[in-house]
Amino acid sequence: MAALKTRISIENLNMFYGDFHALKDVCLQVPQNNVTALIGPSGCGKSTLLRCVNRMNDLIDGVRTEGRIIIDDQNIFSPETDVVLLRKKVGMVFQRPNVFDQSILNNLRFGLRIHRQMRSKSETMELIQKSLEDVGLWDILKDKLHHNARQLSLEQQQRLCIARVLILLPEVILLDEPCSSLDPIATMRIEELLRVLRERYTLVIVTHNMQQAARASDYTGFMYMGQLIEFGLTQGIFTAPCKELTENYITGHFG
Repeated sequence: MAALKTRISIENLNMFYGDFHALKDVCLQVPQNNVTALIGPSGCGKSTLLRCVNRMNDLIDGVRTEGRIIIDDQNIFSPETDVVLLRKKVGMVFQRPNVFDQSILNNLRFGLRIHRQMRSKSETMELIQKSLEDVGLWDILKDKLHHNARQLSLEQQQRLCIARVLILLPEVILLDEPCSSLDPIATMRIEELLRVLRERYTLVIVTHNMQQAARASDYTGFMYMGQLIEFGLTQGIFTAPCKELTENYITGHFG
């Protein structure tokens, strides 16, 4: 860990939904250009932690956050943070593909419009082509850009959602159980894509599938009841965890 550059520094993070203490003193250093997985039983705070990193929890009434998340030497909770720019830098891919009921082309243009980054037609098409190439869809879709995105398979829709994030040139990509609605073959393809994308991006994935975490991630954090119990190299977490609670979860004693 010492030799790795930290991309996201989470320091003494606490989060409350009203009176419910959802995250408890979470400290985590997310390494750059790696895939970091968050695992743990349902309701342990994995998705809540993920959504803190681009302040998606701000959209929920009654949320209160304490502590710091540092990205590019700036605390994202400071009043000076431009949340719109933060969510451009820190993209999000959700559990189910959330493509719009529009053409593939308009789906990809959407983020550029929202962030006022529309360029000339040729420059925009270059960005669209590059983002689709990055997710392995350009050759399949280059002659179908005016087709409705909802006609695509679920796997292709999820890849399109990732392309919609990539077109904004983010630095960090958050993925909240991105394969939960996909079949095993589609899941393996998305996992292969993550291994390619980590060369250029820092990725954090929440998954309920421990096999997926073991296959697709470089580092893993185990969460339980709002706390980060253990964090380290994925191989070490799954073969020689330091905490008994982690071992009990990985070996199926609870979950």
